[in-house]
Amino acid sequence: MEKVNIAEKFARISEYWKPYVGAELNGQMVKFDKLKGEFVWHHHENEDELFLVVKGRFRMDYRDDDCREQHKWIEEGEFIVMPRGIEHRPVAEEECWILLFEPATTLNTGNVLNDRTVPELERV
Repeated sequence: MEKVNIAEKFARISEYWKPYVGAELNGQMVKFDKLKGEFVWHHHENEDELFLVVKGRFRMDYRDDDCREQHKWIEEGEFIVMPRGIEHRPVAEEECWILLFEPATTLNTGNVLNDRTVPELERV
């Protein structure tokens, strides 16, 4: 058992959109990530994701069942669960710190493979 200082972990992160593993439990990972700008539209076929805002805020863009674009603002101290299969794109106008809670198998870009895909995560 180790306690984790969240601020110390985020102080070690200098890149945006590059998740780092902070802990593992029951086949899940707690990931640290800094966001700024727009991410890519993607979905996760088999995994739900929980985004918890530690510092700042971001907008979660998503497409509903009728493929209409919608969005929700997630503020500091709030979280959102993105259900599997829902196409989504996080957008942060300013730097935002988030914790992600998701299965260990979850690829950050889901069904999209591009230059932002991080296939093997480092520990922070």
